[in-house]
Amino acid sequence: MPLNSENLLAFFGVETADLPRVTIDRALSVPAVLCAVVFLSRTLATVPLHAYRDTKEGPIKLAGKTGITLHEAPNDLMGSFKFRQYFWQCVFTGGRGLAWIERTGSNIEGLWPFDPRKVTIRRRGFDQVYICDGKEYPAADVIDVPFMLKEDQVSHRGPIQMAGKAIQLAIAMNDYGSNFFAGGGVPPLALSGPLPQGDAALRRASADVDRAIKFAKANKSPVLPIPAGHELKPVGFDPAKGQMTEARLFQIQEIARAYQIPPAFLQDLSRGTFANVEQQDLHLVKHLIDQWASAFEDELNLKLFGRFKNGRYVEHNLNGLQRGDFKSRIDGIARAIQTAQMTPNEARALENRPRHPNAAANELLVQGATVVLGSQSTTETTPETPPADDGETHDDET
Repeated sequence: MPLNSENLLAFFGVETADLPRVTIDRALSVPAVLCAVVFLSRTLATVPLHAYRDTKEGPIKLAGKTGITLHEAPNDLMGSFKFRQYFWQCVFTGGRGLAWIERTGSNIEGLWPFDPRKVTIRRRGFDQVYICDGKEYPAADVIDVPFMLKEDQVSHRGPIQMAGKAIQLAIAMNDYGSNFFAGGGVPPLALSGPLPQGDAALRRASADVDRAIKFAKANKSPVLPIPAGHELKPVGFDPAKGQMTEARLFQIQEIARAYQIPPAFLQDLSRGTFANVEQQDLHLVKHLIDQWASAFEDELNLKLFGRFKNGRYVEHNLNGLQRGDFKSRIDGIARAIQTAQMTPNEARALENRPRHPNAAANELLVQGATVVLGSQSTTETTPETPPADDGETHDDET
């Protein structure tokens, strides 16, 4: 059989040179893609999300329907975690998260996620509408976070679509490995020697060899009978010699690049050390989670409160991702109290503990020895006046 591109692809489980279209479900069968989508969606769903209003005393949390909708339950069927996890799953698979804002007048009643596959987006001049199940929704009532917008500012690109070739190769290697070991680890074989003439005779000879291999496998026999003067030779590469293990590790790194996620969070610790994994943790929050959190905040602020939001805004608390172990957390809180960065009651609130009734718990405290430079007392101590000499001789000796 001549070695061409189709045969080479068939060796990896791909039947034709036209690689199959990668669907979301097929892509999620690749563990690295599944890990990236699940990890990012769950992480972003975990970050606390609150609505605030600016006041002269500082920001205060909104406690009405808006606060409950964002922080606790966006609608009657979903809690905040479930809603946001689904929303981000849509972003990191198909490439777009959509949700409708239910309003009663100026009051926000709920947020309802759309199935992006059922939504058509139309641009009419400077207006944009979202059509779902035959009903039109104005852009002002739809939360819309795309993975990447196209040039027309309407359609989008998704990570699975853009990384399709890398995912196809990962699928091909998964299929090849499954087929290889399902076949007892027997690679494709070529029968060499005097062969019968004609297509029908060659097919019969190939079928005879195939039956012999299956018979040996079924009977757990190490001996495989072949015609005299013939020889079986493997076609293709042994997985170890073909470095499929290294190639599959490389595909994890390729998928990590597509999502801009550090490889350690796709469970690839082949190059991991204690130091660089810790740095990847910082990189994750600073250069990935913070960016997507900002995109969600901007969209919520614009669509919930409008361009002129009158001091109201939505914000994630990314400190929830950096709480650390118990000792580090408590040491950091104690340091913040001692340096007048937070009050004891504010610190207790971080740990979900009740406020202390003592009024001093609402005051900023600082160590007593810490004073403004140059403000320390310069009064010198006056030495005691020695007793007057009365002219008498005092003998201390006995």
